[in-house]
Amino acid sequence: MAESSMSPRKAGNGEDSIYWDKAKNRYIGAVSLGYTPAGKRRRVKVSGKTKTEVRSKLRRRKRELEAGVVAPAAYTVESAVRDWLAQGLKGRDRASIDTYASLAKNHVIADLGKARLRELKAESLDCWLDEKAAVLATSSLQMVLSILRRAITHAQRRDLVLRNVAELVEAPEGQGGRPSKSLTLEQAKAVLTARPGTWIHAYVALSMLVGIRTEEVRPLTWNHVHLLPSSDKVPHVEVWRSVRRRGETKTVTSRRTLALPRQLVTVLADHQARQRRRREALGIAEETDGFVFGTDSGEQRTADHVRRNFRALLRTSGFTDPEQWTPRELRHSFVSLLSDHGIPLEVIARVVGHRRGSQTTEVVYRKQIRPVITEGAEAMDEIFACDGEADE
Repeated sequence: MAESSMSPRKAGNGEDSIYWDKAKNRYIGAVSLGYTPAGKRRRVKVSGKTKTEVRSKLRRRKRELEAGVVAPAAYTVESAVRDWLAQGLKGRDRASIDTYASLAKNHVIADLGKARLRELKAESLDCWLDEKAAVLATSSLQMVLSILRRAITHAQRRDLVLRNVAELVEAPEGQGGRPSKSLTLEQAKAVLTARPGTWIHAYVALSMLVGIRTEEVRPLTWNHVHLLPSSDKVPHVEVWRSVRRRGETKTVTSRRTLALPRQLVTVLADHQARQRRRREALGIAEETDGFVFGTDSGEQRTADHVRRNFRALLRTSGFTDPEQWTPRELRHSFVSLLSDHGIPLEVIARVVGHRRGSQTTEVVYRKQIRPVITEGAEAMDEIFACDGEADE
């Protein structure tokens, strides 16, 4: 019998069936994978412009089903990212969640949101990252890719996609971020004398003269500030907390106890007295563990609030471009001033809590016995010594 007159053989379970659908103007592929325990037939259909494309899609769908992946055909990158934002950031602070949400919305969802997650290709992601590298800083680019990776991982754990294609690509080099600056000695002196008697003056003095991070200054409480010398310790501040998740410091070496320069002890004592009087007038009870730079109601100040007040102080100090400065550059200034004063790099690293030099082998002390690091305070007392003190 001629081949053209033979009836097409019905495909058995697990066999592919590919045919042309004139109405859709596409090839349709179907495969029967038996029946579910409930007796429902497991039949998968896909479509494509060529038989090769259809066969590839059928193979992928069979692998997904065998792995237990049950992603809807229309499950998109946007769906995956929004699911991760809603469920994958438990325990994160509000600022971190807002940052992730902003980057996800403006870059991942805006560019890739409509793409079906299971059809996402590494080649497409490489092209996308190259385009983003032209407008984003390297750190932002890495965070955007991290968001996509974590969103897909979240979908994997819920059997919504078989593999994480974002793990197959790397972020290219992006644009250079805004370079950090440091104050000159003359600028630093002007800043330290601006707006005395205000909380921002005390905040800047602590940041400049001790060199702790902005994330360590804002959550600082009075029970970690010791202005009176004891039998075995000079006035000091215990840098044991930050605004990070669960309050941990950036690294283990960031957890440190630092001596306070003499002039800073005076500034902080005056600030504490003013804060106490102001809260008494408002009828707010004094708290030994209250925030050193908290609001009048005792709440922790936000980074935006600190930044606005810091720039206003710079304007008072005679800066013509205060918007070009951020509070974190007080820490850079601290390091530069110590370096210019001849303090060895390994000492600076220990004071600011960097993992550098001898710090890589330093034993992490228990907080009860961690020694007070005095080198930074001693140097700052010399750098900003009054003329009379310098001549004595």
